[in-house]
Amino acid sequence: MPNWELNPGRPALTRVPATTDLAEACAWLRENETALTAALHEHGTIFLRGLPVTQAADVAAVRDVLIPEPTPYREKATPRSDFGDGVFSSTDLPPAQSIRMHNENSYTLTFPGRLLFACLTAPATGGATPTADVRKVLAALPDHLAERGRSSGWTLARTYSDYISLGWRTAFGTEDRADVERYCRENGIAWEWQSDGNLRTSQLRSATIHHPQTGEEVWFNHLAFWNEWSLDPDIREAMVEEFGPEGLPFNTGFGDGEPLSREDVDALNAAYDAATVRETWQAGDVMLVDNVLCAHGRDPFGGDRKIAVAMGRPVDLSDCRPTVRPTTAVPA
Repeated sequence: MPNWELNPGRPALTRVPATTDLAEACAWLRENETALTAALHEHGTIFLRGLPVTQAADVAAVRDVLIPEPTPYREKATPRSDFGDGVFSSTDLPPAQSIRMHNENSYTLTFPGRLLFACLTAPATGGATPTADVRKVLAALPDHLAERGRSSGWTLARTYSDYISLGWRTAFGTEDRADVERYCRENGIAWEWQSDGNLRTSQLRSATIHHPQTGEEVWFNHLAFWNEWSLDPDIREAMVEEFGPEGLPFNTGFGDGEPLSREDVDALNAAYDAATVRETWQAGDVMLVDNVLCAHGRDPFGGDRKIAVAMGRPVDLSDCRPTVRPTTAVPA
């Protein structure tokens, strides 16, 4: 049975029995799968230290034990490298850029229930993958924000452009506009083709859902992550001046059509910060995240860093008792 190290500000961590044999390590994971799942439901994130994971193929082998049912990356938003066999880089965004807390694919109707991060090369400085328990985030939010999220949901507006973000061909994995329109129609997304060939979309989603196994209510969205007030002030000003408020690559609002204020976004980010834990990566570390219970991000780093990620255990939004049904998209 795993022995868990529980320290303030750090995720639950267990040290896997020492072995250089990957098959033996995977056998240990299978034998302890029930205990690992129980710990994951309790803590939201668990860190496994000491696995003989050195390459993408090793990550795939561990993934096949812990999250055997894959989940594709839908409505892509950031660049990733494909390491093969369903294993990708966590992100290819510049090292100096921090990534705020978010639940993976919270804007899609089917999303991964589990995320697996594995450290193949540890950075010289920084570069942690922090997580935040979104049960705690919801509990820490001002009542008016939590209730507004429950009652109205949240909206995501995207402008797809090869110039400033991912183009629609990359995001949707197709060259055919008809394929994009079909996907949008089937997934409650409003779309509008621009005169320059770019695409704008908007969608309404529930801001809170319930975990399909534990039944707990969680704050599950990209509301703060993609809001304009989360941008660096100078970057926000430059982008609004260049593209206009309707042309930002991403922006969010409440489902009733009202924009978020800077104070709203500051309160949301403060709730994430208060719930955040992090562990310094060591080569071979594997972090398992319940994507419904925990948001994740990335700290800036120096030196080489190679963190692989795999996603699985797909969850349908309809199984999570959303408070707002995404059956009708808001106008684009």
